[in-house]
Amino acid sequence: MPRGLIAGCGYVGSASARLFVEAGWEVTAWTRSKESAEQVSGGGISAVPIDISDVRSVARNSFDANVVVHCAGVGKRDDRSYRHVYGKGVANLVASFPQARLIFTSSTSVYAQQDGSWVTEESPAEPLTERGKILRQAENIVLDHEGIVLRVAGIYGPGRSFLLHSVINRAPLPSGPDRFVNQVHRDDVASAIFFLAEQKAVSRPGIFNVVDDRPVLRSEILAWLSAELRIPLSPAEGIVRKRTDSNKRVSNAKLRALGWAPIYPNYIDSFSRSILPQQADRGNVI
Repeated sequence: MPRGLIAGCGYVGSASARLFVEAGWEVTAWTRSKESAEQVSGGGISAVPIDISDVRSVARNSFDANVVVHCAGVGKRDDRSYRHVYGKGVANLVASFPQARLIFTSSTSVYAQQDGSWVTEESPAEPLTERGKILRQAENIVLDHEGIVLRVAGIYGPGRSFLLHSVINRAPLPSGPDRFVNQVHRDDVASAIFFLAEQKAVSRPGIFNVVDDRPVLRSEILAWLSAELRIPLSPAEGIVRKRTDSNKRVSNAKLRALGWAPIYPNYIDSFSRSILPQQADRGNVI
């Protein structure tokens, strides 16, 4: 029985862990807190609270794993948290699981292109922010140890969508130029992780963009949600894009060429088949 570690078993990690269990893997999950571990444990998943930025804790709890997935998130979106979770966390996992295939969920935010151009894994990844630079450093650690880097677009799914939240809560729209939005459903991130975990070999460099098939302008998604929910959009205010905001269209062609395909290829599929029905069934307000 193959053994896998999900380091960071939250929104994406939990969905990934279920796929591994369904395929007959023995799955261990590391979570940020004891409470999270209790929520995740069960159904074939053994969860324990481990601080992946603590090298001694990681080494003490290491085991003979075939695949290690780093998909931990940060509690606070600041430089210090990024260094702890992504910088130290990745380095500690590499050191303590030298024989395992490491899969690291990075972000398409490492692409800083602002001209709306198409971006592939071979495009320059030169982030303008310190957090983006920390992610690139973590990516290099993974790649130097023949691991796999997933550059994941904006994750959304049941109970999670920034744009849906904006429409429902009538948030003021930003003024200024429109920009392309790259998104991917949570279940498609999980399926990409599992798909690459089971690949016998991956040619170097093992970088893959994980995104749906259709980057679209932000205004198009907002207009569609507004029509579907019959909620008029709030007028634009003087909120302008930051200098570091990117504007690009990210391609998933490399991952598709291996045989992976998204369950939800575009935002209409995601909202219509997954997010809006579950929101209605549960009475959730995102």
